[in-house]
Parts: sequence; C-alpha cells; structure tokens
Amino acid sequence: MCMSDYKEISMFLDAEGKIKQIPAKIKKRTIILKYLSTKFSVGHDYTEKEVNAIIDNWHTFGDYFILRRELIDYKFLYRTQNGSRYWKEDD
Repeated sequence: MCMSDYKEISMFLDAEGKIKQIPAKIKKRTIILKYLSTKFSVGHDYTEKEVNAIIDNWHTFGDYFILRRELIDYKFLYRTQNGSRYWKEDD
C-alpha cells in the first residue's frame, strides 16, 4: 500500500492501526480491505478460525463476519467452496 492510501483511510483507523469502521464509499472500503489483506501472508493456508482471529485482531467494532465476507468478495482472500481453507494470492 502506498502512503496516499493510508491518508485516505486514516480516519477509519484507531491509534493502533485497527479498523474502527467500514467506509460507505466503495473506493475507501476497497482500500480498507486491501489494508486488512496485508495482515495475511501469500503462500500460507489458513483455517476459518485463523482468518477470524486475524481479522478480530485488526478491527474494533466486533463484526469480523462482514470483513471476512468482503475480503472474499473483493478477492483479497480466497477460499474453498466449503470454507475449509483460505489463502491470499500474489497481488
């Protein structure tokens, strides 16, 4: 992520860099999801429980479900159809 991306989303992050709300505008929402996706490693398989824990660690509003779903919908993370495995692909 570039510095201008961080400036665009800084109002949605707390002092520790945790997401405190999801932006309504698609452009900023996409940047927030891109930011959150940086917390995952390429080439590593995750369980749903691991994904939930990582997301839970990086937001403050208690709804990791929507963030997980949007990471998938916006193709920042991928998963098997049954949700048993999640992974991040190269940008």
